[in-house]
Amino acid sequence: MAANRRQIIFAAAAWCVMGRIKNLMAAQTGGFRVPAEDAPHQRTFMQWPVSRAVYNDRGFLAVIQSTIANIANAISAFEPVTLLADKKHHKAARTQLSSDVELCNIPTEDLWCRDSGPIFMTNAAGDIAISHIQFNGWGARQVHTHDAQIAARLAQRLGIPIFDTGLIGEGGAVEQDGYGTLLAHASSWVNDNRNPGLSRAQIEQQLKAAYGAKRVIWAEGLAGQDITDYHIDSLARFTAPGRVLMNLPYAPDLSDPFHAAAVQTHDALINAGLDVEVIPEPQIRRVSSIDFLASYANYYICNGAVIAAQFGDEETDARAHAALKKHYPDREIVALNVDALGECGGGIHCATQQMPAV
Repeated sequence: MAANRRQIIFAAAAWCVMGRIKNLMAAQTGGFRVPAEDAPHQRTFMQWPVSRAVYNDRGFLAVIQSTIANIANAISAFEPVTLLADKKHHKAARTQLSSDVELCNIPTEDLWCRDSGPIFMTNAAGDIAISHIQFNGWGARQVHTHDAQIAARLAQRLGIPIFDTGLIGEGGAVEQDGYGTLLAHASSWVNDNRNPGLSRAQIEQQLKAAYGAKRVIWAEGLAGQDITDYHIDSLARFTAPGRVLMNLPYAPDLSDPFHAAAVQTHDALINAGLDVEVIPEPQIRRVSSIDFLASYANYYICNGAVIAAQFGDEETDARAHAALKKHYPDREIVALNVDALGECGGGIHCATQQMPAV
C-alpha cells in the first residue's frame, strides 16, 4: 500500500501542469515562488554517486554510497524519497535502501542534489514547475555530463514547466525563507566561472525572479578556496522569516580566511536586521582533516523531522540538537553520522532537494 501511495503522488505531479515553458517572465506572471523548506513536501529527491572520475578510491565510494543510503532511509520514515540513478545501478543501490525509497532511472555522476537537482516552484493555483539554474560543476571544476541535465530530465519526466533563469550556479549557494528574502555569498555567484559578464545587480534581479523573492542579503563569501566558492547553506539557515541559525567556529581565528569570511557573513546578517543564533562548530571530531566540513547548519527539513549531522563532540552535538529542537519544536530531530560527506566538503542539505506539496 505504501509503494502504491508513493507512485500515485509521483504520478500526480506529472499531471499538475503539462508542457514546458522557458520564459521566466511566465513564472512571475503566474505567481510562482519557491516555498520555504519547512513547508509540506510531496517528496525528497536525492542522487546516487557513481563516478570513478570523482571517486577514484573504490573503498571511499562505497562509504559515500552507504552514507547516502542511510540519509535516504532516514528521510523515508517521514516522507517519500526518490533516488535518481542510472538503471544499471539500481540493483546494487537497492541492497542498501529501504523499501520506502523509490529508484528513478535518471543517470547521475555525484550526490549533490541541492546543487544539480531541480528547484521547485509553486503558485496559489496549485501548479508546480522547476526554476532552472544551470549547474556547471561549480565552475567547470568537476565532471557533470549527467548532473548538468538532471533538472531538465526531471521536468520532462514529470511533464512540468521548466523556467530558464539565465543563471549558472547551484541551489546550495542560496538560502531562502520562502517569504521573499534570500541570503547569498557573492563569491558563488558574481564569479566568472559561473556568470561571466553579469554584475551583482543583474544577478540579484535574476535570483529574485528565480525564487519569487523581493530581497537579497549579500555577504562577500570566499572565492577559490573550496570547490563551491563558499556556499551559504553550510553556514547560515533561515528557520523563519527574519530568524537565522548559524554555524561558526568555536573561537574564530581571523587569520583563517574561512573564519574571517564566516564572521563577515554573521555581521552582514546582523546589520541586515536578522535575528541570528549561533551554534559553535565541534571542537572534537572523528575526522581531523583541515578540509573536513563540520557544519551543524547543513541540515535538512522534511515532513515531521529535521535530519541533522552529529560529529562526536558530546557538548556541541547536544547544543546543536537543543537549538534545532527550539527552532523546530514540532519536528523530530534525527542526528546521523555523515562524516563521509564532510570529507567531501558537504552535508545532508547538500545531498537533498525537496519537492513541495501543492
